[in-house]
Amino acid sequence: MIKSPFVTSDCVIIAEDGEVLLIRRKNPPFQGHWALPGGFIETGQETVEECAVREAHEETNLRIEIDRLLGVWSRPGRDPRGHTVTCVYLTRPVPASRKTWARGCDDAADVMWIRPDSRALDSLPFAFDHRDIIETVFPAARKKGF
Repeated sequence: MIKSPFVTSDCVIIAEDGEVLLIRRKNPPFQGHWALPGGFIETGQETVEECAVREAHEETNLRIEIDRLLGVWSRPGRDPRGHTVTCVYLTRPVPASRKTWARGCDDAADVMWIRPDSRALDSLPFAFDHRDIIETVFPAARKKGF
């Protein structure tokens, strides 16, 4: 029997002012840690793109529009629940001017808009490999030496 990894979608939601939306996880694993909005695909029911849009809305109350695929992260061990492969999308709120509508919902206890090159990121505990994702997507963050 073939055992396949779990598939998830994560979103880098970026506002017009360049800030990125993070969620504080409500549940284990990594309860209380900061993460990109996202979650597991509903197998047989949706695409990874539809999963990204659904999860972003469920966790942040925002409607989003996908700009493009940023990459796929698949390192075994990135999720303690099992081998998980995530498709990470660059997205933006729709309408873009409604940044203030964001709030923690569903699996998110809270949300925070932050500049990806902010010194405040240095002290945030991140879930999974989401710090690595931010450093890859935003080279200025990596140069700071998170």
